[in-house]
Amino acid sequence: MIDLGLTGRVALVTGAAVGIGRSVGCWLARAGCDVALVDRDADPLGDAVEEVRAEGRRGLARVADLREDGAASVVVDDTIASLGGLDIAVNNVGSLAGLAPASFLDQDEGYVHEVVSQNLLLTAACCRAEGRALTAAGHGGVIVNVSSGESTRPALGLAAYGAAKAAINQLTQTLAVELGPAGVRVLAVAPGTTLTPTVRAALSDDYVRALVGSIPLGRMNEPDDLAKLVVALASDLGGGVTGQLVLADNGAHLARNRPRRSPTPRR
Repeated sequence: MIDLGLTGRVALVTGAAVGIGRSVGCWLARAGCDVALVDRDADPLGDAVEEVRAEGRRGLARVADLREDGAASVVVDDTIASLGGLDIAVNNVGSLAGLAPASFLDQDEGYVHEVVSQNLLLTAACCRAEGRALTAAGHGGVIVNVSSGESTRPALGLAAYGAAKAAINQLTQTLAVELGPAGVRVLAVAPGTTLTPTVRAALSDDYVRALVGSIPLGRMNEPDDLAKLVVALASDLGGGVTGQLVLADNGAHLARNRPRRSPTPRR
């Protein structure tokens, strides 16, 4: 049996009530971590914590809107006080902030600000709070930022989102160098298109079929795909890896025939 070195470690996962974040929290618990789960939505968050506890680990639910000033620091401090420390932080909050894809010429200042705040600024605030806590503790640790394949290619209809995620990739590299002397590894991971309920509702059946046909491994992502990658990178198996963007997208970034989905037309 391989010892991943995660038993008894404390992990913090944001955006953890549903989808990828929920799967990450559950897989970290299976690997031996106690897990603090953070989300704005209280109802599904309670169910997610019960899944962590069903793995025999301590689970902590914290309802918070991380867009609020100081919220990230409060969540980190609360995790340390309640679970006895912090070793791993997974920053999973992102998305389009409730907005629809649109041509960049239709993405006004308010649109761009919302998307950049929801992705880059929120992730930066979490990294700052987590990095301060990990360096102060003096035992090293791991920060994992959830990025996107849209940061590696033209992101039609998602220009602000793709740019914000690309900025997270760069932030990850810089933090890996700044925090490395303290033994803190910083990584970015990216899933392929994952058919969460929100994503599935936005895509036609024809588009999904065309997308699957363009992916080298011929399948869409499941939340577990990224969760398992996070566990591997956060564990001792990934001990030599930092500053990297690692994609778990079934090879979608290699596709040259990715179907084009038109953004919302200009009005």
